[in-house]
Amino acid sequence: MRGTRDVNLKDNHQLFRLAGLLDAFSEPTFRKVLSKCVEEGPKHIILDLSHIDFVDSSGLGALVQLAKQAQTIEGSLQIVTNPRVTQTVKLVRLEKFLALQPSVEVALENVKST
Repeated sequence: MRGTRDVNLKDNHQLFRLAGLLDAFSEPTFRKVLSKCVEEGPKHIILDLSHIDFVDSSGLGALVQLAKQAQTIEGSLQIVTNPRVTQTVKLVRLEKFLALQPSVEVALENVKST
């Protein structure tokens, strides 16, 4: 997995654009890095997973933990998906818990309205 992080202090969010696989191999690093970034702030997180090719149960667990961590600090987690990621999330019925968005623009609007 590879990606970038953009921090926007004015709008109080950070945007991660990720590509590759979110699986058992990449999950420990993903969890460690994003957990630290949530602690540092800003508290609203946008994950652009539109270029993720595969998510397994380890990756889903990391997304759930990240969403809970954001809620704990009164932040939010918006996840921009693609059809493959959406299908995986819906398969385990997490679509109501994880805020899935069709685009980064929609996610940014949701953050601005909080």
